[in-house]
Amino acid sequence: MENFVFYNPVKILFGKGQIANIAAEIPADAKILITYGGGSIKTNGVYDQVKSALAGRNVVEFGGIEPNPHLETLLKAVEIVRNEGIDFLLAVGGGSVLDGTKFIAAAVPFVGDPWDILAKNAPVKAAVPFGTVLTLPATGSEMNTNSVITKWETQEKLPFSSPLVFPRFSVLDPETTFSLPVRQISNGIVDAYVHVMEQYLTYPVNAPLQDRMAESILKTLIEEGPKTLANPQDYDARANVMWSATLALNGLIGAGVPQDWATHMIGHELTALHGLDHAQTLAIVLPSTLTIKRDRKWQKLLQYAQRVWGIVDGSEEARVTEAIAKTRNFFESVGVQTRLSDYGVGLDTIPVIIERFEKRGSVALGEYKDINSQIVEQILTLSA
Repeated sequence: MENFVFYNPVKILFGKGQIANIAAEIPADAKILITYGGGSIKTNGVYDQVKSALAGRNVVEFGGIEPNPHLETLLKAVEIVRNEGIDFLLAVGGGSVLDGTKFIAAAVPFVGDPWDILAKNAPVKAAVPFGTVLTLPATGSEMNTNSVITKWETQEKLPFSSPLVFPRFSVLDPETTFSLPVRQISNGIVDAYVHVMEQYLTYPVNAPLQDRMAESILKTLIEEGPKTLANPQDYDARANVMWSATLALNGLIGAGVPQDWATHMIGHELTALHGLDHAQTLAIVLPSTLTIKRDRKWQKLLQYAQRVWGIVDGSEEARVTEAIAKTRNFFESVGVQTRLSDYGVGLDTIPVIIERFEKRGSVALGEYKDINSQIVEQILTLSA
């Protein structure tokens, strides 16, 4: 096992009715900005629950944060926070709203162009405190420091992370997910699954506990994910998927092990250029990445085949091939297609993506930093 530092201060309020308890988590004299997306929280009852919980408090609202949140929109919220003297943020929504709110929190006290936080890795030295009410389990943003923001003007989608943007608390009520569209449920399952794979399917470092925790999340998603699609009101299945998505990316299973993240970096480009959902890009890229890099991931692929999919018969080559095929089939079984052609994206996008990577500097992705422009081209070609 590799050396690591693990720190996660996020307080989780899990279960039905927990939104009612948020007032106790926010300073009584705070001026609060509620952030949300397209307004679904106003039709599914979540908005009313939040407003009821904050009755009598000093509250301002900012809606309209997009899926793959736009820098241009978020900067409007930054100005509101600065002008109105907001001192606490409450993100109500899915991962995009949470990611956007993290950026707002970091950008408000930032000196200079806030885009530098992403484009130039400018250090975040302060952030406005915030909490979250999660309505879409997928990204794990409710319990981590990660955020991905899109600059609409230039079609750039870039990540940032800072320990100063840990949420103070996060409410996870599975009932808030009952009314989600099927597409978002499917995306959430795939998103969480690939988050685990990015941390698990690399190479062995004698970290059996992290491996088994990762495998348990994968198996839970395989078993419980389809139940949430078959019966949207199945509270227990929704609860299991919701908690799996949180644990998939709260730092625990990634502690002390090598991590990949090439699939995410390539996927970000597909979203930026073609507007594909984040999970759709992951479903496209991961099977091809596993195939192209199978020799360097061989031992973990065999372990994955046996422990997650129960594949024990046949040659090693056959088991690895079957495990990758089962991964692709699982994504498609929950409603997320896995080919560029499924989304009308042609091979002509590949040189554009390569150029974008190279423009930012040398391309060195993956756990070995050995996925260069040529390998990215191979992965995307195989994804056609």
